[in-house]
Amino acid sequence: MVAHPPCTRLCNSGVRWLKKPPAGRTLAEMWEELEQGANLFSDFWNAPIERIAIENPIMHKYAKALIRNYNPPAQIVQPWWFGEPVFKATGLYLKNLDPLQPTKRLTPPHKGTDEHKAWSKIHRASPGPSRAKERSRFFTGIAEAMADVWGGEVSHHA
Repeated sequence: MVAHPPCTRLCNSGVRWLKKPPAGRTLAEMWEELEQGANLFSDFWNAPIERIAIENPIMHKYAKALIRNYNPPAQIVQPWWFGEPVFKATGLYLKNLDPLQPTKRLTPPHKGTDEHKAWSKIHRASPGPSRAKERSRFFTGIAEAMADVWGGEVSHHA
């Protein structure tokens, strides 16, 4: 199983909403969404399936505390390891699967340059209707590496 549970309330970038909710929302709603997200992640992680990969951004301590049988990610990857000129740390929680190996590793640009700012577009995304979609984007290079590594493992064991 490869899964991507909703990460909005689980990831570090959204932890601030657990102390002061966005306009029109309540703290109770934010914590309820966190609990729901942690429960879904827990259901995936604890499923009676031999091989599991869960993709999720870096989590905050409240999410980790709520996830049943939580283990840290087996690997943190970056899109630029797989040919995508983007910074976005992504945790891979793996059971009985090998970590990914970089396939088309790029050289990150120097901080402060326009190129570095362009690679940081996800973190620098302006508020607006497309921000959440852009921040949750998954990258083709990582998906191809998953298929290459894990598809071969599954075929080998079949």
